[in-house]
Amino acid sequence: MLESMKNLRIVKISFSIDKNEKEVRTVPANIFEIRWHGRAGQGAKSASQMLAEAALDMGKYVQAFPEYGAERTGAPMKAFNRISDEPILLHSSVETPNLVVVIDDTLLSNPDILAGTNEETVLIVNTVRSIEWVRQKSGFKGKICVVKATDIALEELGRGTPNTVMLGAIARVTGVIELKYVEDKIRDMFLKKFGEEVVNKNIRALHRGYEEVTCSA
Repeated sequence: MLESMKNLRIVKISFSIDKNEKEVRTVPANIFEIRWHGRAGQGAKSASQMLAEAALDMGKYVQAFPEYGAERTGAPMKAFNRISDEPILLHSSVETPNLVVVIDDTLLSNPDILAGTNEETVLIVNTVRSIEWVRQKSGFKGKICVVKATDIALEELGRGTPNTVMLGAIARVTGVIELKYVEDKIRDMFLKKFGEEVVNKNIRALHRGYEEVTCSA
């Protein structure tokens, strides 16, 4: 999918407080932008950082940064990624994402989820519910993918942390990262601290996210 996205010219327009002024930002077509939605403490920030590091190991230019509202566990928060084959000169939040990742499906009624999206945007949701339910709940018109990331994490890791499962789903749906590089990053991060068993559990969770994500036509 990344290769096809490179052929698109994406133009973003943002408005300042002064209605007589507006700033036009043209994003190079080879920048793939991701916006994560979750709640503080659910791991969206960590997942975005791991994705960026895996893409960096693939030879890409990357950005990863969070945006918090109220600083308390459970409060809605966002994280952002940019991935490109060329240096990234933008240093702002992602306004019109190619991909939106929702870690908590209770956020789907929040209008921020759809901000800046269009029918070319892909939405990946961690949920046990159906694609039809997600579409009805969110009103999203584009491609919807769902994965039972929390359930998979509970089964494989013994705790409901969906990070690696969601990364597997992203790899399958978009191709912006490859499983091998995420596996390498998992080993780098977890092997010395937690041991081989924890590494293998996370790799199984990663592969299940890749294999079990389902998408609308």
